[in-house]
Amino acid sequence: MEEQNVQQTTSNLNPPRNILFGKYEMGRVLGQGTFAKVYYGKNLISNESVAIKVINKDHIKREGLMEQIKREISIMRLVRHPNIVELEEVMATKGKIYFVMEYVKGGELFAKVAKGKLKEDLARKYFQQLVSAVDFCHSRGVSHRDLKPENLLLDDNKDLKVSDFGLSALPEQLWNDGLLHTRCGTPAYVAPEVLRKKGYDGAKADIWSCGVILFVLLAGYLPFQAENVMKMYRKVFKAEYDFPQWFSTDAKRLISELLVSDPEKRISIPEIMQNPWFQKGFSKPIAISIPEPVGETNDKDDDKIIEEMELEKTTSSSPPFYNAFEFISSMSSGFDLSSLFEKKRKSGSMFTSKCSAAAIVAKLEAVAKRLNFSVGVKEFKVKMQGKMEGRKGKLAVTAEVFEVAPEVAVVEFSKSAGDTLEYKKFCEEDVRPALKDIVWSWQGENNCHQL
Repeated sequence: MEEQNVQQTTSNLNPPRNILFGKYEMGRVLGQGTFAKVYYGKNLISNESVAIKVINKDHIKREGLMEQIKREISIMRLVRHPNIVELEEVMATKGKIYFVMEYVKGGELFAKVAKGKLKEDLARKYFQQLVSAVDFCHSRGVSHRDLKPENLLLDDNKDLKVSDFGLSALPEQLWNDGLLHTRCGTPAYVAPEVLRKKGYDGAKADIWSCGVILFVLLAGYLPFQAENVMKMYRKVFKAEYDFPQWFSTDAKRLISELLVSDPEKRISIPEIMQNPWFQKGFSKPIAISIPEPVGETNDKDDDKIIEEMELEKTTSSSPPFYNAFEFISSMSSGFDLSSLFEKKRKSGSMFTSKCSAAAIVAKLEAVAKRLNFSVGVKEFKVKMQGKMEGRKGKLAVTAEVFEVAPEVAVVEFSKSAGDTLEYKKFCEEDVRPALKDIVWSWQGENNCHQL
């Protein structure tokens, strides 16, 4: 067997049991993501329930996620707080990594909100616990970067627990300007400054997400709603939303200070905690009440396990995040800001796709070869060059894939060399028909600049 530390035991009377490292029994699946499954488990020594997150090593090798996994372990060791899911132990076999975590059986807060808005006192309680947890994270230099109701769990006492630190950031990820630059998060909850190219303060971006969550708890729906992601982003940039009539005056005032598009003018956590609406019934939890694990597992053990993961660094497997403001501009009739980018971009053309970035790159490479172009691929940029001399030399075209949102990508073409008329013919007569099976929408119909 590949996994010597995952054994199946059985008898004539009982069904097979999955035993992990002789210490945990793994049961039903609790949830599943792109690279991991979470199982219900039981500690065979203490008889306590746990959640076991199982990560496939081959997947994270292929996707270049070594640093992210190491960072997630480090962060979860840093943030021990009553309102944060606790990481109890990390283990690894040849093929898998196991996070043994506190079992929070009350489910996601999202499930509760999906049934409708919460009463104000209950929404306030959850918001107080969320802010307490986020404040503690920030005091340790950790920005969560993916706060949303799906990542907020409820325990037996209906208290909130923040989970999923897979996208979280530490101070060593700051650039020389003291800001973060990786664009990540969930579109409906992401702060406007995260979508821009100038960097952002992760703590202030978390506060915006907290504001969206508070609105959702009280309203039962999102503040920024539109028929597509781009129109929603446009509302996010403007902090354009309406309050339901049942919101109290004090709740409106606090949300108005949270959902401020300028992060420098957004309310801080100390100011949130002094807000009269927030203060009602608030008792700050004591973070040190959670004991450090004793016995086999400690930070040094985690470091050793990380070293044993045998994960190689690879080139980036995620496409760059497309600046949504530019994309909105390119799609908006009568709102052409292309002149602002002329110095950075040559004549371009663009389409959106719901295919994965890897699938798009593979398709572009195949099309280029079929058209008898030489092709080179570096991460999510495909460079194509014609083999025939044109009016101004050989035509060279670059296609780059950008991420806009989960399951939405933008592919942007630009002419690197050659004649513009030949480029236009290449776009309209060769590229457009060849890519029809992966295109969601072309931006524009009449010329090569817009395709």
